[in-house]
Amino acid sequence: MSKKLITNLNEMETSKPFISAQYSEALYKNATHILGFCFDGTTSFRPGARFGPDAIRDASFGLETYSPYLQKDLEDYSIVDCGNLPIYPSKWKLTNDYFHGITKDLKLDQDKIKFLTLGGEHSISYGPMRLYLENFSELVIIHLDAHTDFRDGYLGEKFSHASIMKRIWDHMTPKNELIQYGIRSGPREEFEFMQQNNTQAQSLEELLSRIDQLSPKRAIYLTLDLDFFDPAFLPGTGTPEAGGESFHSFIKIMKVLSKKNLVGADLVELAPTIDPTGNSSAFASKVAREILLTLQP
Repeated sequence: MSKKLITNLNEMETSKPFISAQYSEALYKNATHILGFCFDGTTSFRPGARFGPDAIRDASFGLETYSPYLQKDLEDYSIVDCGNLPIYPSKWKLTNDYFHGITKDLKLDQDKIKFLTLGGEHSISYGPMRLYLENFSELVIIHLDAHTDFRDGYLGEKFSHASIMKRIWDHMTPKNELIQYGIRSGPREEFEFMQQNNTQAQSLEELLSRIDQLSPKRAIYLTLDLDFFDPAFLPGTGTPEAGGESFHSFIKIMKVLSKKNLVGADLVELAPTIDPTGNSSAFASKVAREILLTLQP
């Protein structure tokens, strides 16, 4: 394992680590870290995403560590699982403040620190995306989702799963870029906003082309809401939308990203209790494996 950083994570809640990952109460240089946010306090339809992180970890033990799609193996890399952040139900700010406290002094690029954050619903992505925007001045954010998530607030909550991209957009500068794909639900004005700002890729081919045109050194962050996938494949999510993507389309995206500089990611909105077959958890876990491997150089 690479050099240990001083960050103290002893308040984290322990859990069974993702397959092949080493459990750790510290952060390390030159390593990828898994963090769980077991929070679904702004869920507006079907709750249960708070159980997502551990369901993804549990299902990982039905996977191989090797990906035949990317031809990489988890066992060849430094991947640590730091467990779950302490959660304050219905108090989003306290959980986000804890994440900020343990990461605010990190130099992600200099120390080659990467995160895969597991949700939880989409509001948990605010802290990680802010962290990456602060560390990479020309960051590109790729948003894979069924929903626009550009409301200024929802049900009285500005930091809602339905407003996450608006909150992040408020922190982006002209040096940053947002690319959205899979979007098929949202208010008219949010679709007009995406059109005016050219954030939405209209087809998989357009998305792959836009990623391919990015400089190989430019930092990219991926935020993936699992309702991006068609509910025929993954029904266990809080706000399912018909007409989504397949795992094979996702792999095409990962193959293009694997040639770029993916520096961080989050995977959100698995609600495992909605799908008692366990198929959604198994699907999400395999998605997590591919993201972890795409994060590796």
